[in-house]
Amino acid sequence: MHTDGQASAKRPKHGPQASPQAPIGERVLVAGARVAGTACAEVLLDLGKTVTVYDKSDSERLQGLAARGAACVVADDFDPALLDGVDQVVLSPGFPPHHPIAVAAREAGIEAYSEPELAWRLREPGAARWLAVTGTNGKTTTTTMLAAILEAAGLRSAALGNIGVPLVHAANGPYDVIAVELSSYQLHWSSRLAPTAGAVLNLAHDHLDWHGGYDAYAEAKAAVWRGGKAVVNLDDPAVVALAKYTDAAIIGFTLDRPEPGQFGVALGHLVDHTGERPVQICAVDDVRPAGAHNVANALAAAALARQVGVAHERIAEAIRSYVPEPHRNVAFAEAGGVTWVDDSKATNPHAAAAALAAYDSIVWVAGGQLKGVDVDDLVSRFAPKMRAAVLIGQDRAEIADALARHAPDLPVAVLDGGDHEVMSDVAARAAGFAQPGDTVLLSPAAASYDMFDSYAQRGNAFAAAARALIGGEAG
Repeated sequence: MHTDGQASAKRPKHGPQASPQAPIGERVLVAGARVAGTACAEVLLDLGKTVTVYDKSDSERLQGLAARGAACVVADDFDPALLDGVDQVVLSPGFPPHHPIAVAAREAGIEAYSEPELAWRLREPGAARWLAVTGTNGKTTTTTMLAAILEAAGLRSAALGNIGVPLVHAANGPYDVIAVELSSYQLHWSSRLAPTAGAVLNLAHDHLDWHGGYDAYAEAKAAVWRGGKAVVNLDDPAVVALAKYTDAAIIGFTLDRPEPGQFGVALGHLVDHTGERPVQICAVDDVRPAGAHNVANALAAAALARQVGVAHERIAEAIRSYVPEPHRNVAFAEAGGVTWVDDSKATNPHAAAAALAAYDSIVWVAGGQLKGVDVDDLVSRFAPKMRAAVLIGQDRAEIADALARHAPDLPVAVLDGGDHEVMSDVAARAAGFAQPGDTVLLSPAAASYDMFDSYAQRGNAFAAAARALIGGEAG
């Protein structure tokens, strides 16, 4: 299997492709009854379709769908007989290609697709254009920044997809252009979805257990270029390699001085050099949250916005006023010269690297579920910047071992405890290590589900513990 982060030589071309309106089956099985699945079932019922909903556990959502006429099935194991007479299957993001439902549908020749794909098929003539964002990290920041830019330009817009209301409820809503965050899961289960322009921000090994390997993961991301315009991170070798296999028109962005046809950075400013001459958009220092990775996100958002004609002045206005989403490298408190930062959204090493690169002296709070991803490179790269580390969660020992190899003299606290209450100890240990000028950074490089319901709950618990510790000096 190909795993070095480069595109396979056998990878098929992507975009532009014709995207004729595809029919929606009369008898549809919806797998999963959480937010996306419930929304799909509701829309299909409104269309008069015969809908069956399958989930492993009963819920108020499922009961509500049953009351509306859906046949609801609750079972631990999927019965292939549920596919009898079914025309199509709509899969929630939690169902990977190797799930028995997906396998049975494939063997029976039944089309399976995702909620965004259903939303795309629901679009009527004159529906809003889509500008789509994908990548291993930075999707939500870029998507919400893009939505802010579109709104600053006077366009009716919203940030949707993995965030906001389900796309199926907004497919024909009161919008001109929508900013759509798409995961690799959602893109995998798509075939007609073709945004006006799509950006791949970066690629790193993630979700390989779901996709079955890096090539399948990258292949899913490339589907965002199906509409024919590809916004490409020229500083990410894996994205550049993937872009070699697309026929879409490429609009590149880089943190270096841009060449003609690119977006980039020159003389401390974001620059659009896709026209006859370079145009300054705004100062690098206007970008929030701080950090090179967020400058790259802003460049991607600007490149996408320009594909629907947004003026540079409106892009600059929105970037300057943009308010960062929670849990994404956000400083929330300061006391005694020590800054406390919540980057709980960093659920893999690639995301954590972006935050670790932004500070000079760090007390690193990390740990959780590594999902089989190696942290050795991350630790070897950033250990010289660390004052100390505080480790929690299921795979804390793996991170501790990496720190012992690469920074044997670094003070490390490895904390036991399986729930959010351990955060009080985390804050106390981190404060004990920190010195004036340091940043206490929660950037876990791991998922949160071993201890918390979500990365948001993890970040909130960390912030609450820190504020309780430093009291009235909290920011």
